[in-house]
Amino acid sequence: MRRCFVYLSACGLFFFYSQNSTAQTTVSETINPRTTAVPFLRISPDARASGMGDMGIATTPDAFSSFWNLAKTPFSKNKTSIGFTYAPWLKALGLSDVYLATLGFNNKLGDGQSAIGASIRYFSLGNIQFTDYAGNNISQFRPRETAIDFGYARKLSDRLSLGVALRYINSNLVSGNVGGVNFKAGNAIAGDITLYYDGVTSETGGGFAWGVALSNLGSKIGYTNDNQNKDYIPANLGLGFQYTFGIDEVNKLNLAFDVNKLLVPAPPLSTGDQYQDSVNLAEYRTSSVISSWGKSFSDGNGLFKSLQVSIGAEYVYNDQFAFRAGYFMEDRTEGNRKYFTIGAGIKYNVMNFNFSYLVPSGSGVSQNPLNNTVRFGISFDLDPDSDR
Repeated sequence: MRRCFVYLSACGLFFFYSQNSTAQTTVSETINPRTTAVPFLRISPDARASGMGDMGIATTPDAFSSFWNLAKTPFSKNKTSIGFTYAPWLKALGLSDVYLATLGFNNKLGDGQSAIGASIRYFSLGNIQFTDYAGNNISQFRPRETAIDFGYARKLSDRLSLGVALRYINSNLVSGNVGGVNFKAGNAIAGDITLYYDGVTSETGGGFAWGVALSNLGSKIGYTNDNQNKDYIPANLGLGFQYTFGIDEVNKLNLAFDVNKLLVPAPPLSTGDQYQDSVNLAEYRTSSVISSWGKSFSDGNGLFKSLQVSIGAEYVYNDQFAFRAGYFMEDRTEGNRKYFTIGAGIKYNVMNFNFSYLVPSGSGVSQNPLNNTVRFGISFDLDPDSDR
């Protein structure tokens, strides 16, 4: 069954390792990326955000606001928005059955002071062939992961809003008895708490916006009946800022900046003492979720090195054409992901078409799974809000 375990591990962890580099570093630095279960929750879920360096906490509201900051939805220019995005994964390897598909929805209620939002993410990891020790085929399995959430947002003032959301996560990587261990689909419940401030004025068409997003705050997830063998989900603290320049009546420029901090402690490093390593690992795995959030600020290589930063720009002409560019970076001790993105958007009547492209970077294991991949999204803005 040895190869079976190899396949199981690969389908559960391939995303993390495919995104992270093993670049050389100095002796004083230790590469120790934070690992979590269900890492598909960290993939940028829509083509517009992907074109701006994977950001969306404080960008203008759209059909995909539920993924980034639900509190943006009461400030939408439309009462109802719905959108779909499809992103092939590891396309450079010739795989056609590995992909992320997302669906976003939001709807303003009553007088527009509040809104509801919902989203679905479906991550297909393709078809996995299980074998025994001799290499004989046993069975095939199609691992997949799903997250479904629903939330409510309300304006606290003319400029500030608050959003809360509840998320159900299902991670079905393998099932049945494997090597004497009974595996099952993992399930978790998580929630988001978000804030959004809209400082863009109708007089100038410009202004400053900011947002705060606490996301995926919830339970650990396990794939067996062993309660001591559960993994953290990617709880995250994000801050976003955007300044809109109203150049004239038809031209505007959005400059945005997001910074994210994964609220998961770094795994313990090896000390060379087998007993002590076992104790450290047991403490790491049995820590409560709430205590792990606090530990994430004081472990690893320091607070600033654990941050992920996105910088993006979006030029919009007549609210019909958009051109985007962005840059994403993280410290080498936390994974060393660094890449540029570009994107474009076209609005026709109620339909919006968005495209993004991740500029190839790195080589070997440091390549990004989205290299040379065009991501596509379509959304519909219904019932324009006459008050905006």
